[in-house]
Amino acid sequence: MPMIDSQKTPRTVQFAHTAPQSFGRVLRKRVNQYFRDAEHSQKGNQKMYYKTAFMLGLYFLPYLGMLLWQPASLGVITLFFIMGLGMSGIGMNVMHDAVHGAYARRHWVNRWLGATIYLISGNATTWRFQHNVLHHTFTNIEGLDEDLETGGLLRLHPDQPWKKFHRHQAWYAPFLYGLLTLNWVVMKDFKQLLRYQQIGLARFSQKELRKEWLKLIGTKVLYFSLFIALPIIFTAAPWYGVLLGFGIMHFTAGFILSFIFQLAHAVDQVRTFSAPEHGKMEDAWMEHQLHTTANFARQSPFLTWFLGGLNFQVEHHLFPNICHIHYPAISRIVEQTAHEFALPYHEHPRFMEAVRSHLRSLKLYAQPSPALN
Repeated sequence: MPMIDSQKTPRTVQFAHTAPQSFGRVLRKRVNQYFRDAEHSQKGNQKMYYKTAFMLGLYFLPYLGMLLWQPASLGVITLFFIMGLGMSGIGMNVMHDAVHGAYARRHWVNRWLGATIYLISGNATTWRFQHNVLHHTFTNIEGLDEDLETGGLLRLHPDQPWKKFHRHQAWYAPFLYGLLTLNWVVMKDFKQLLRYQQIGLARFSQKELRKEWLKLIGTKVLYFSLFIALPIIFTAAPWYGVLLGFGIMHFTAGFILSFIFQLAHAVDQVRTFSAPEHGKMEDAWMEHQLHTTANFARQSPFLTWFLGGLNFQVEHHLFPNICHIHYPAISRIVEQTAHEFALPYHEHPRFMEAVRSHLRSLKLYAQPSPALN
């Protein structure tokens, strides 16, 4: 994966100042007033606890069944597939909110639930740097938002080098999306921890860095022991049947997670940006999020529930510290305020409209030099 340009570190980029009567100030005031009037906490409630139990069960009950019932290959593969749904469900509904500090008011609750990322193949430290810091701060800015980086396999920004095979990326991208979590568990976390320390983003002391490496290596060993070694030992499936099931679990989770995140930022409504030459963006940060983010299927209760509110990505990017169960309510406030300030509020009413929009975006950047939108 490409290194972040050392001349474009996040510390050198600033967004425009937020004026007293700006969109950001007015929106924050209105959203805070909504919670005061409704007498709701901005964090999770009983609905989140039920959902957390369901998603954890969707992941761990098939795993326990695998070890207790000791099925043959077909049973192992089927249970791993269900675990893939649970893996994506935990990532979108539990881990995501917790690592943002949005799940609960108590820090230790967010820390422990955020640690579920280790059981679904990731690492909390590298995720915070990539997702919370780089992606949420510098959304769709080439060279800073690492969600745009695919090691050159896909072209998601006009500033990225074009290669001939990109002409076909709309066809092969879905397959690559399915490899997302496999890449995390095998390579990505190791490369990121090393890189973030090198570019000065992590700023760990030597003692802290050793601790992070021990944690990273230890959790990976535990992960492979739990989800490969034990099924090989305790099920009737041959080793290659377990590996196939393990791969199907990851492909299922990776496909869901990748596609959902792409529908927010790699669609043909939103804007992309080059890193500013002098380190200053024209827009304030909240305005930038409106330009670079899109919602989809806001009226679908099932998608809103299963995707952890990630179909309300506009609200999530504006208020990442608010639990996703509140996004449908505050979305009406966000939309109205954006319209009052003549700012965009991007959305696709239906899921398949967002999918088609993403495929159009892939086709656009498959050409040698698409113009900035």
